[in-house]
Amino acid sequence: MEYLDMYDEERRPTGQVAERFGGFPDGGLHLVVHVCVFDARGRMLIQRRQKTKAAWPGRWDLSAGGCALAGETSRQAAIRETREELGFDPALEGVRPALTVNFSRGFDDLYLIERDIDLRDLRLQADEVMDVRWAAREEVLQMIDADAFIPYRKSLIELLFDMRGQMGMLPVPWPEKT
Repeated sequence: MEYLDMYDEERRPTGQVAERFGGFPDGGLHLVVHVCVFDARGRMLIQRRQKTKAAWPGRWDLSAGGCALAGETSRQAAIRETREELGFDPALEGVRPALTVNFSRGFDDLYLIERDIDLRDLRLQADEVMDVRWAAREEVLQMIDADAFIPYRKSLIELLFDMRGQMGMLPVPWPEKT
């Protein structure tokens, strides 16, 4: 059984935990993480979910992701999920989420990293991941149109590709105070 920490709308821990599939207390929100791995050519590593998954079975998804378990920080959860699902250490020490997206039941932290990985070196979690591959922006968008990818907002996918290798809302560094 997996337990999740609960947060309030300000993302402050409430001190409550809830069973992952057991229902949350009123107003309880939880933390989800995603890691998007890009290669030097600008392609995203995507994974195909097992057909036995309850949500989006057999569809392609971002590189790795899942719920943060009780007691985990966002970064710890992102590292654990990447190690479990893909069998490699994403080396996120000192890395912050590039983006946080709020959803009705919580917060989703998205980490964007660049790693040139040989797919043959990955160890896929058999009960979660069927396959992996590298995909360019247009391929992912076409997969969404073809119902082969989780139906994320296409603008989110565009943003993830656009933000690769940088932080913040501006494509240039924030001006320093002089």
